[in-house]
Amino acid sequence: MTLTQLSDQVSVCGQITTADVAEFAAQGFETVICNRPDGESFDQTPWAEIEAACKEHGLAAHYIPMSPAGLTGTEIPAFADVLKGAEGKVLAYCRTGNRSSILWQQAVNIA
Repeated sequence: MTLTQLSDQVSVCGQITTADVAEFAAQGFETVICNRPDGESFDQTPWAEIEAACKEHGLAAHYIPMSPAGLTGTEIPAFADVLKGAEGKVLAYCRTGNRSSILWQQAVNIA
């Protein structure tokens, strides 16, 4: 899994699996944000499974899906709120990491 570090706190990546969650916990991540809507692809791990793996490994888990069609207006403030409440490293993911990067960039501008 290739991670892109956006700041000291936030990294992004493409779609993850439940097996990846243990590795992220071992790397010191404390929060996972999913920015990919469920059902976007047939081979995508559903959010409920990722969330359960996060809980199993002691990671906070947040579902803030962003449609490939664009923002609805709720995603940026929700992402910013998670960042404000997070004390450790945060991993955000979507299909490729692009939507997560966009949300992070916008969220830090309103923080």
